[in-house]
Amino acid sequence: LWNAHLSRDAATIASVGRMVVRADWIFTGSSGVIQPLSGVWLAQHAGWALDTPWLLVSIGLYLLAFACWVPVVRLQIVAQRLAAQALAAGTPLGPDYYRAMRWWFALGWPAFLGLLGVFWLMIAKPDLW
Repeated sequence: LWNAHLSRDAATIASVGRMVVRADWIFTGSSGVIQPLSGVWLAQHAGWALDTPWLLVSIGLYLLAFACWVPVVRLQIVAQRLAAQALAAGTPLGPDYYRAMRWWFALGWPAFLGLLGVFWLMIAKPDLW
């Protein structure tokens, strides 16, 4: 979606936006359900208590990523619809579109970095306290 956004072409953004929203629901949405369930099962199967510090931090970072993802999906839908409306009207993308994309970009970073942190914690399993 970011590359489509950089094109500033409403047709490209509307088309790519539809695919991104669909893919986000299919892949990110399903993994958002499967990963926590399988993670709890794996932690218990491996003998880790769920109140182990690195697991607690992982869960917190995962919740941060989820809290960012929910509005990101909504912003993707809004941006795609605004691009489609601009295309249909033959007008340039408006300030509402650019505001949605700024928020989309800003919320993507804490989600991404949070999940990188989860990944690192799952590998390193550090003694935090």
